[in-house]
Amino acid sequence: MTKKILVTTDFSENSKAGLHFAIQLASQNNYDLVFFHTPHILIPTAWNNNRMGVYEEEQVKIYEDKLHVFVKEVYESLNITPLKINCVVKNSVFPQSNIMEYAAKNSFSYICISTRGAGKAARMLGTNTGNLINHSDVPVIAVPDNYTMTPITSVLLASDLIDFKKEITQAVAFAEPLHATIELLHLTSAFEHNEDLKAIEASVKAESVYPIHFNLLNRDPDTSLVADIEGAVRKMNPSLMIMFTEQNRSWFEKIFLSSKSAEYSFNAKVPLLVFRKV
Repeated sequence: MTKKILVTTDFSENSKAGLHFAIQLASQNNYDLVFFHTPHILIPTAWNNNRMGVYEEEQVKIYEDKLHVFVKEVYESLNITPLKINCVVKNSVFPQSNIMEYAAKNSFSYICISTRGAGKAARMLGTNTGNLINHSDVPVIAVPDNYTMTPITSVLLASDLIDFKKEITQAVAFAEPLHATIELLHLTSAFEHNEDLKAIEASVKAESVYPIHFNLLNRDPDTSLVADIEGAVRKMNPSLMIMFTEQNRSWFEKIFLSSKSAEYSFNAKVPLLVFRKV
């Protein structure tokens, strides 16, 4: 069965990065792309249900035409002629919930969205990308707004090694059809024993039918975990990074101890694919 990617856009220049990455990904594997826009259509409450329904349908059609033109122009700028452009517009007051609901209901493999840096206030209140990462059951691909289309040849899997077998299985399922290499990155702490890490490395090499390169980097106690991850990304320069996030944390933890994968997405230098830990 062909996998599907829900590619979101708000028609901005920044959102084109998500389209570019999805188009690149589809060129390397058999993915169906569905381009998605979620407007908030204001409808006078004084109207009766029939009039409101007709007006909403008219506005959705206008947005669908606009979305088709927008996507077509992106393809033209890349000198690519698509066989078909699939566009969907769903009206909603809550864009993140709308995206997640549509993706889950229609069995999408990934949600693809562009992202850009956010200040402290935006981090606290959440952004479309951060909220999707923290709440979506469907894996999210966050693409930095300065992304330049290039073949996906290498994947960096950042792992805490707690459930490395499942994480590697999902990373291989993504990377293998692309013929991309996989680097597994673990940032060690003073509390971990070398013998345990060597045993895990041996297990990875023994059990994985796909070649996995094991990388251990010592944590810098004077910097944050996210800063260490970003440093590793600069050094290793992967085409994409994979992380896993825990979504079953308390409200307090979500605000004051933000998800490392969501935090990284605000300053991402390469596309980030986030799976939900289960």
